Amino acid sequence: MNTATPPRPKRMPAPDVIRTGAEGLYTRPLRAFLSAIGIAIGIAAVVAVVGISASSKAEVEQRLQSLGTNLLTAEPGTDLFGKPGVLPEDAAGMAKRHGFVDDAAAVGQAVGAKAYRSDKIPEQETNGLSVHGTDLNLLDVIGGRLRAGAWLNEATGSYPAVVLGHSAAERLGIGAVRPDTSVVIDGETYSVIGILDRNELAPELDGALLMGWDSAEEAFGLERNPSRLYVEADPDHVVDVRDILADAINPSDPVGTEVSRPSDALAAQEAADDALTAMLLGLGGVSLLVGGVGVANTMVISVLERRSEIGLRRALGATRGRVRLQFITESLLLSVLGGIGGAALGAGATAAFALAQGWPVTVPPWAIGAGLGATVVIGAFAGFYPAMRAARLPPTEALAAS
Repeated sequence: MNTATPPRPKRMPAPDVIRTGAEGLYTRPLRAFLSAIGIAIGIAAVVAVVGISASSKAEVEQRLQSLGTNLLTAEPGTDLFGKPGVLPEDAAGMAKRHGFVDDAAAVGQAVGAKAYRSDKIPEQETNGLSVHGTDLNLLDVIGGRLRAGAWLNEATGSYPAVVLGHSAAERLGIGAVRPDTSVVIDGETYSVIGILDRNELAPELDGALLMGWDSAEEAFGLERNPSRLYVEADPDHVVDVRDILADAINPSDPVGTEVSRPSDALAAQEAADDALTAMLLGLGGVSLLVGGVGVANTMVISVLERRSEIGLRRALGATRGRVRLQFITESLLLSVLGGIGGAALGAGATAAFALAQGWPVTVPPWAIGAGLGATVVIGAFAGFYPAMRAARLPPTEALAAS
């Protein structure tokens, strides 16, 4: 009787093991790609936020350089008793006496004067326009430009002629200056001789109709006390002039005179941009953290799926250090590839947005360097635990689990 033990049939892997291996073959690259995308989104957010902020600052700096930062304004405030202050009639002349003041010009508002396109316009439709008498050197002091026509001179400053601010011309429907172009102010016809371009340092003049002091005094009884004084200071001594301007132009009531620097508004805008940038950088950091978690998750799953590979390498003599190095290198490579793609995406987004806004394109190199450096740190941290776990797997256990 043959008592030989029949050979044991070869055990086939369970269907779920086969299915898991097949799924890992196809899903592993997808998981790695999605993890790299997470890193790329975070880096793109950081680079784009810094780049757009830097481009915005470059635009503000260009505007400040073109407009000038040496314009100061003075206007009546309130005295110690809460009463409205009054600027003296010779405020511009008193300002010019200061050694660091290059020029000064005054304007005075004709309160109650109403302007219309023609005498056919209903009285209540004033369009919110204001009428001002002004010194003839105002355009030079504020650094203004004419969009059309001419500025006031000795002749037109004494006759019924006006120059329209940018917004005033739009509200009146006047886009060009012709010999018959005119407006009606308090029932009298005035020739329009010019239209100003927009002026960011004197936006209050955009909605104004400007005429010479003599003409305004004769037509509306306008007093010579300015409602606003524009002072062009020496660029190297703007702060010095601002500190003494109230005393210089109104020594009898300096407290009732308010002095300001219009370009400070643009500086405030830059400060607001800095605050917004800090907030958005925080959001970019959160995106990087999420991307790092994704990389760590991918590497942990990779260790579980590649236990047989780890066991085989250990059985063939690979040290724990080499196994750790392999997985940390893979994690770093995954993060760096995502970081490079994210840096390129962020720089492209910055360029597209800046060009659309008409800003200079500025992407600070340190932002790209910091982004790529962050990916190295994230990759190292994300791969540390999976690498340690892979290195601790005993070869026999890893091969038995395969």
